[in-house]
Amino acid sequence: MQGRLTWGAAVIAATIAAAPLGAGQQLEGGQIPYGSGQNVAPVYEGWEKNPDGSFNMVFGYMNRNYEERPEIPIGPNNSFSPEPADRGQPTHFYPRRQQFMFKVRVPANFGKQQLIWTLTRAGKTEKAVGKLDLEWEISQVVISQNRRGLGNDAVTAKPNNPPTISPAGSAKLTAKVGEPLALAVNASDDGVPEPPKPVARGTGGAGRGGAPPPLVTIRQSSPIQQQIIQPSREGLAVTWTQWRGPGRLSFTPPRTVVKDGKASTTVTFAEPGTYVIRAFADDGVVFEPTDITITVSGS
Repeated sequence: MQGRLTWGAAVIAATIAAAPLGAGQQLEGGQIPYGSGQNVAPVYEGWEKNPDGSFNMVFGYMNRNYEERPEIPIGPNNSFSPEPADRGQPTHFYPRRQQFMFKVRVPANFGKQQLIWTLTRAGKTEKAVGKLDLEWEISQVVISQNRRGLGNDAVTAKPNNPPTISPAGSAKLTAKVGEPLALAVNASDDGVPEPPKPVARGTGGAGRGGAPPPLVTIRQSSPIQQQIIQPSREGLAVTWTQWRGPGRLSFTPPRTVVKDGKASTTVTFAEPGTYVIRAFADDGVVFEPTDITITVSGS
C-alpha cells in the first residue's frame, strides 16, 4: 500500500472543475468556474489499525467551491450511519480538497460493516462509505505523500510517533463579537522527522540541497487542493481551524511554530454562536487535533 494516492487524490484530481478566474475567463475544456453555490462531497480516505486492535476510519472532504465556506449543521444534511449521527465531523467546510481531516474509531470486531458519512448541500446528496477492506489501509507514508509531507520513503523513514496536543487551560471558553480572544495549546513531538536545514540563497533551487517546494495551492490545470493544514518544514507547528460554528472568524496568526511546548494565537468572531476551534499539531508527516469550544455573545 506504500506510495499510493488515496481515492480523493487520484479521482478528484482527474475530475475537478474550474477555479474562479477573472471576468470572461474559463479553464481549458470550457469548464465553468464556481466560487460559491456548490455542494460538499464527503471522502473516505482509508483506515488505520490501533495497537488495541480497533481501527480508525479516516475521512476528509471536497468542497466544490473555490471561495465559499459552507456551514452544514449536524442533522439530516450532515450525519453518519449507523448512529450516532454525530461522529465528530466538521460542520464548517474550507474550500476545495481537505484530506485526512478526522478519524472515527470503530471496534476490532467491526468486520464487514460499513460506516457512511452523508452530506447534503445545494440540493445534492453525496455519501462516503467507510469499510475495512484491505486495499483501503493507509500508513504514515501514504498520508505524507498525499499531502506533500516530509516522510515519503517507507524504507528509510525513522519510526515516528504522532505529535501530542491539548488545550493550555480550559477547553470551554467565552468571548464577545469583535473582541480578540487569546488561545493556547500545549504540544510536543519526538523530533521525527527532522526539519530540512535552511539553505543559503543562491546555493540551489528546489530539490536536492535547495529550498523545499512551495506550500501553496497544489495545481494541475486548476487548483485541486488548497490545504488548510500544510505539512510543516519548521519543526512542530500548530494550525488553527474553524471546525464548527455559524459565522466567520479570523486567527492572528492562523499557524504558529511550537516553542517551549506551547503555541498561541488570537481569534476574533464576527457573529455570536457556539464555535469549535480545532487546533492541529503537525510534525511534517502526520498531524493530531485538539478542540476548544467557545460560546460567543453579542458585542
